[in-house]
Amino acid sequence: MNNQYIRREVFCCETCHELKSFWEKEISKQTCYREREEDRRGRSALRKLREEWKRRLEERLRMLDNPEEKHRPESTAGWKPPASPRR
Repeated sequence: MNNQYIRREVFCCETCHELKSFWEKEISKQTCYREREEDRRGRSALRKLREEWKRRLEERLRMLDNPEEKHRPESTAGWKPPASPRR
């Protein structure tokens, strides 16, 4: 079990200031844990792989729905065929 989920007990605090500072520290720890987890997920390649596979599947479905259309790769999207010679 992660340390962040362990229940914290406050047995005795003599002043409200101690209690307040205790909970401020706990909140800052939790914030730090959350930020580290978000950063870790942001660096993860899994999200990028899912987006790539989703794009590939969408292209494949589009190609299967319209088999008569010629499918051109995205890298040649701006390419135009050369003009045919006039007779």
